[in-house]
Amino acid sequence: MKKVVLSLVSLGLFFGIAGCSGDQKKTAESQASKESTEATTGASANGYTDLKELKDNYDIVIVGAGGAGMTAALQAKEAGMNPVILEKMPVAGGNTIKSSSGMNASQTKYQEKEGIKDSNDKFFEETLKGGKGTNDKELLRYFVDHSAEAIDWLDSKGIELSNLTITGGMSEKRTHRPADGSAIGGYLVDGLLRNIKEEKIPLFVNADVTELTEKDGQVDGVKVKLNDKDTKEIKSKAVIVTTGGFGANKEMLEKYDPKLKDYVTTNQAGSTGDGIKMIEKLGGATVDMKEIQIHPTVQQDKSYLIGEVVRGEGAILASQEGVRFVNEMDTRDKVSAAITALPEKSAYLVFDQGVRDRATAIDFYDKQGFVVEGKTIEELAKKIDMPEAKLKETLDQWNQDVNAKKDSQFGRTTGMDHDLTKGPFYAIKIAPGIHHTMGGVKINTKTEVLKEDGTPIKGLYAAGEVTGGIHGANRIGGNAVADIIIFGRQSGNEAAAFASEQK
Repeated sequence: MKKVVLSLVSLGLFFGIAGCSGDQKKTAESQASKESTEATTGASANGYTDLKELKDNYDIVIVGAGGAGMTAALQAKEAGMNPVILEKMPVAGGNTIKSSSGMNASQTKYQEKEGIKDSNDKFFEETLKGGKGTNDKELLRYFVDHSAEAIDWLDSKGIELSNLTITGGMSEKRTHRPADGSAIGGYLVDGLLRNIKEEKIPLFVNADVTELTEKDGQVDGVKVKLNDKDTKEIKSKAVIVTTGGFGANKEMLEKYDPKLKDYVTTNQAGSTGDGIKMIEKLGGATVDMKEIQIHPTVQQDKSYLIGEVVRGEGAILASQEGVRFVNEMDTRDKVSAAITALPEKSAYLVFDQGVRDRATAIDFYDKQGFVVEGKTIEELAKKIDMPEAKLKETLDQWNQDVNAKKDSQFGRTTGMDHDLTKGPFYAIKIAPGIHHTMGGVKINTKTEVLKEDGTPIKGLYAAGEVTGGIHGANRIGGNAVADIIIFGRQSGNEAAAFASEQK
């Protein structure tokens, strides 16, 4: 399975079609190359279940095969249930495949091994501060208190996140990533798919759930369209919705925040809010729908996110004039605002070979053509049309500050473990782009979907970016992967407990 998933990533298939539906799906598929189509066919042959095997009844139906959905399925299976995953796209992975920096967790065995004295309370307070104090505190408390356990659970599945780094808004190295420092997305999806296959959990692609069904006030299944053709009704004792957010739905984005109309999005084309809309039809409540996150470092031509790990390992941001203009490790909203305030509304990530060695995701960015290289700082400046002397002066000042352990310009305190002196030197041009929708359906700590009056919709659960409340007004980098694993597990457990009572 690993070989197939990685081949899809390298072909870029996931970037355009990992989750869209209807016309969007057809458009995205038409953009995929013949090689990508062949890779998808290979993946289906090696990992996905043939649609002919789709049954009429399962204990639990899981809608969406991103990280939250696969995690929920594995947890439900552990609890003795017979789950099924229905994915509307030709491939699994969703937005998870595009995750870069890592997974935040506190009080973990890997932190302890490195002598990092972190606490759940500190993680709670820093996330609350990052979310401008508007986070759902009950969800947030559950989130931080179960984060280390989630790292251990992944470890038990052969998905080891032992390499630590830091993201904006955090004071400790609590962002866990693969041992080699690479981007987490492909590694995580690969590992989850491997476990899904080993546990013989049916995962159907090209299976587009269009409706949640209910009887006597209880959700009892779904209607699913197969290969854009026939619709089939599947019955179940519980349904878990893990369809992601709406970061690729221009109409919804403009509805909730008109100023985002012309922004590029880092989301895969299937993040269209389907799950939110289906749940709203059943009377499910939503929360924080206007809270849409802009990520500061997005490569604009391909709408590709440049992970926070690059700054976490020591990169700085420089304007076209060759000067720093912000604390690069501040929260995403503040860094984005600072870039937008520049005359060009764009900037450059500037870093050295040392950063590249520590953040190996940069190798992938280079293969995509995003990275400019110079043997010296002056050569780099010339290639990106910056004043050579000014960029040299900026890096000299930064290196002095790193050695003095004090940022004299903007008060940065993290991502300063190494100076920028090891050539060659590199730059990536970036600007803000739509990244994450913090709003979604309202859930409680049991992941039960709630109505406006606060009562749960029986038999209906949700996890991941389809939900709202946990991140408040601004998500901290590294918290999305933690969200899908922590609440994906909880949804699998709670749905299994509910389903067992129905027998």
